[in-house]
Amino acid sequence: MQDPDYSPVNSKQDIWQNSELKLYLGSTAFSGIAFAMQQLLLSWTLIGILEIPAGQVGVIQAAAGIPGIFVMLLGGVRADDTDPRTLLIRVYLFAPVLPLFLILIVQLQQLNILSVLLWALGMSVCVSYSSPAQQTILNRIAGTSVQKAVSATTAVGFLVQILGLGMAGTIDKFGLSPALAFQAICLIFGVFAVRQLNPQPPVVKKLESSFKNIVDGFRAIQKQPDIMQTLIINFTSSVFNAGAFMTVFPFIVKEIYDGDALLLSFLMVIFYAGAAVSNFLMIRLMPLVRPGRIFLLMQLSRMLILGLMWLEPAFWIFALACVGWGLNMGVTMTLARTIVQESANAEFRARVMSVYSLGLLGSAPIGALILGRVIDSLGILNALIPAMSISILLFLYGIIFTNVYEYRSPS
Repeated sequence: MQDPDYSPVNSKQDIWQNSELKLYLGSTAFSGIAFAMQQLLLSWTLIGILEIPAGQVGVIQAAAGIPGIFVMLLGGVRADDTDPRTLLIRVYLFAPVLPLFLILIVQLQQLNILSVLLWALGMSVCVSYSSPAQQTILNRIAGTSVQKAVSATTAVGFLVQILGLGMAGTIDKFGLSPALAFQAICLIFGVFAVRQLNPQPPVVKKLESSFKNIVDGFRAIQKQPDIMQTLIINFTSSVFNAGAFMTVFPFIVKEIYDGDALLLSFLMVIFYAGAAVSNFLMIRLMPLVRPGRIFLLMQLSRMLILGLMWLEPAFWIFALACVGWGLNMGVTMTLARTIVQESANAEFRARVMSVYSLGLLGSAPIGALILGRVIDSLGILNALIPAMSISILLFLYGIIFTNVYEYRSPS
């Protein structure tokens, strides 16, 4: 059922010479900038503009993000039984309404927790519902070179994050409304860009029951230990590490280093720059025979990076630690995604990838809810201790109780 115009990457081809992959990367760049802006805009609107306490910030971030868990699973089903390109177009047509709504609220001088929550919840739903469709399109284009295609896509994605965060960092200088307007424009351009992709025929017939097929997706994961174990490690890690980045990190910048939105933007940019560099380096090294080994070692090394931040070092050392954190995250994110995509059966791939994406996007709000309370109880820097502890435990779990360390790539 594959489109005859497809030109998937083969294992011996330079991925940057593949026209379909370059078209895919370009098509997701605009929406990627808009969704990247969301991370900083939400955090700084709550912390810097509304000046809400950490515990409440965590609750709002969780309330905005947790519903996306269920939406993401539904998006995985729809990406399997419909054209995922069409799904993306529909999401990107709706999404600009959300920042335009918040601009209206700001102009009416009615900005409050409820309006911010509605905007954030809507954007979270759009990101979650569209994510499996993006993943399954990439897997079809990648062909037999999944590792390199995933690494290239992740690297470009981090560069897009840098652009989005750079624009969002101007919120203190130019105001919230111009940043929201730019977010809406990027989403509108995203519609036109996705339309340039070739049609993507569904891989399975129309599914009768969304719930049944979500369950089928989980059953498929349970039958493949490599996927199941990788997802457990990835999800648990994301709860405390992505949660720390979402909630603890902005408070460290504002309260410990007396920073503003521009400084937060700068530190987030160098974080994602580190992640992008790690993926460009990995492209040179791939394919990896044993990606699970590096994946687990990166879990352990993260404890050292967060421990350095916990010591409240001089700002330049803290900035270097941010780069190291980004390098670490870039490697672990890419390798987890690689293992899952390589191992998943084509029939269930979008549903499996929706569960993977859940581990990245859905776990962060849960971590924000937990760590917001930790900040209120133990202080800002001590909220990094759970992430440090879980990094050690996940390494030991992966080595002793799973097959991830011995996973052999089929590439």
